[in-house]
Amino acid sequence: MFDPVIAPSGTLLGLLQRGRGDGTLHALAAPRAEALAALNHCVLSDPRQDWQVENRSLYYARLYLDLHGGLTEIETHLFGAEDHFDTEENRTGLALAVLGHLASYGRQDALVLLRRYAATGTNWAWALDELALRDDDAGLRSLAGPVLARFPATPEGDAELASAVRDAFEPRPWRLWSEDQRDAVGARVRAAQEQGSFDRWQRQMRPSGPRPGWSVQAVFDWAQEGLERGAVLHGPAARCLTAVAGPDDRPVIVEAARSGPDGARCAALHYLAEARDPAVLDLIEAAAGSASRTVAEAAVSAFERMCGDAAVDRARGWVHRPDALGAAAAGVLACRGGAQDALLVLGALRETVRAEGPDATALYTLVDGAGRLGIACAAPVLRHVYRETASSQLRGRTARALAATDPTFPTGFAVECLWDCEETTREVAALHAETGDVRVAERLRRLAADPAEEAEVQTAVRNRIGPDLQV
Repeated sequence: MFDPVIAPSGTLLGLLQRGRGDGTLHALAAPRAEALAALNHCVLSDPRQDWQVENRSLYYARLYLDLHGGLTEIETHLFGAEDHFDTEENRTGLALAVLGHLASYGRQDALVLLRRYAATGTNWAWALDELALRDDDAGLRSLAGPVLARFPATPEGDAELASAVRDAFEPRPWRLWSEDQRDAVGARVRAAQEQGSFDRWQRQMRPSGPRPGWSVQAVFDWAQEGLERGAVLHGPAARCLTAVAGPDDRPVIVEAARSGPDGARCAALHYLAEARDPAVLDLIEAAAGSASRTVAEAAVSAFERMCGDAAVDRARGWVHRPDALGAAAAGVLACRGGAQDALLVLGALRETVRAEGPDATALYTLVDGAGRLGIACAAPVLRHVYRETASSQLRGRTARALAATDPTFPTGFAVECLWDCEETTREVAALHAETGDVRVAERLRRLAADPAEEAEVQTAVRNRIGPDLQV
């Protein structure tokens, strides 16, 4: 999948792509045709940095409702010829999720499109999962024939059907179909369910990896073999070492962390970091400069997971390093440092934004740290990250940090956050938005009454409605 092209944050399209609350507010104030064009662009060209963790579907569905938008563009996208050639889930997943939410709001046209796509579309399993949550039994039963027809009545087809039944997110359709009296439907689905259960049992009976009684060297060999075939086993191998290693094995493990093969070295570093071994910080510093990228990354990862005063104290010395270990040190201070580390965290936050921009991965931890430490003078750079980042996850974390550092947050960004695409951001807004703003009062009432809203958001809303608002 190509990285999405994100419009500037000051444009309607850029706001909607980011999922910002101001996107909805601007769309409702813009000419309807312009707003719908921008909305369709977002739904048909998924703008998320990580489509598996960022939310947009409810946000876009609510805007379709507010704009009384039709679904012609979505229909064309779903049923075009490209659906037969580009079978990646991320091409149609967002559109199908939007249709699912619209169906839950009572949009019959969305329900019809989902049924049709489940019967004929490439990403039919996603559509079926959406229908499993919203459609009635009769609607789901009508799809048994088209869905099962995708799997030929051959050993290969039956195996594919068993995999589909086993891996389904929502089992409701398959359970309904297993009750069908027709052999071509009910009997076949029941057989697939039994095969799926048998497959799970077989996997459980044939576990791979370490066994009780393995030696430290056997664990190292397993980690190295995994690395050679492309499997990263540092973490599992470190946990295995915890189970099999004794005090007498420490010299062997320390030596492996210092100069062993890459797989063994990485596993040893993780194990020693978890054990807070007194030698591990020096070993991590040496490994971070290794010519092996695998070893260097494992060393940084092991340090990031460390707790304790020794790790924090060493981070204060490493935070100025211009490499990955320096960035990890800043993250450790942000997560576990004290008030005396506020300036170091602030400096790292400013430098990361300056050097890497508002979407840098390191910003997640630094933003959290600015909020945790209550660094008031971080508010300007936090506001910049909030406006510019394309990640709705990072924006939500920035909103929480602003709530702890910026006295203008309740009357500023908190208001627009009530319309944000991320439920955790809406929850922060519900806790902090100034209720003297008439928009806030009305939005809180709407969220409290919306059956699609998350329970955590509604709890926060009702806590505010109680003392502050009269419904």
